[in-house]
Amino acid sequence: MAAPTDPTLDPVTGERRQLTNLAYRLLGSLADAEDVVQETYARWYALTSAQQAAVSSPGGWLMTVASRICLDLLGSARARRERYVGEWLPEPLPDGAEWSSVRSSGTRADPADRVTLDESVSMAFLVVLDSLTPAERVALILHDVFGYSFGEIAEIVGRTPAACRQLASSGRRRLRSRRAAPSAPAQSELVRQFKQAWDARDVDALIGLLDPSVTAIADGGGLASAYLRPVEGREDVARMLVEVAAKASDVTTLMRTVNGQPGLVTQVDGVTVAVMAFEFAGDLIGRIWSVRNPEKLRSWARA
Repeated sequence: MAAPTDPTLDPVTGERRQLTNLAYRLLGSLADAEDVVQETYARWYALTSAQQAAVSSPGGWLMTVASRICLDLLGSARARRERYVGEWLPEPLPDGAEWSSVRSSGTRADPADRVTLDESVSMAFLVVLDSLTPAERVALILHDVFGYSFGEIAEIVGRTPAACRQLASSGRRRLRSRRAAPSAPAQSELVRQFKQAWDARDVDALIGLLDPSVTAIADGGGLASAYLRPVEGREDVARMLVEVAAKASDVTTLMRTVNGQPGLVTQVDGVTVAVMAFEFAGDLIGRIWSVRNPEKLRSWARA
């Protein structure tokens, strides 16, 4: 039986936003998140009417199933990453107003529309999440972001509540290792100055904006040109940025919101070819993430 598309027809479909929020945070991919949501609904509508009626909390049932699907996918992610060309980064999210402005009326809603932008979807947060074990990641997100008890989480991951508490604590310690970020206006000003220096191909100005231990990582996925390994140190990163700018022609760089924080988008003929996100170290830039894989830029289109 096909799932209804009008949320007013079945309150179960009203859980789609919550499910997408969960799956994106766990997987770092809108495409994978949408697949998880579709599979979750397919399992719900495969139940008989009697089985559905016996579920006391359909929303809870859907979240549990989606979490388990994500857990399975995270378990197989290591093998997929070994085949990935170059560095892997989470799929960047545009600001809702930006991507929706380029959609034509009647076009199917983009899953980005369903992801709530907050600290738990910042690129820095997602990159650290990717270093956690699948169980740590699920326990942390379900507890700290979605407010699940450790007893509820235990039923999902197949561990004891005490073990789930330890998993979440371990993940939380990793997240605390992130450097403190400046205020939002200060972040925007840093990105503005970075853009100005990059546009001018000013190596010295770029060096002055970068932390001595800055790291730049690019994700081309073998589908777009990108450095296959991280570039470290502000002198090397600054020179690399200028080299990239020198090779590009007819490129426009725009300030945009990336995963809820100030970032940059580069376009050729109005089409997004790269999205840059930043992590800040005090009043300097400590990390630069550049996503060039076109499969991860579908939500940006001409945003």
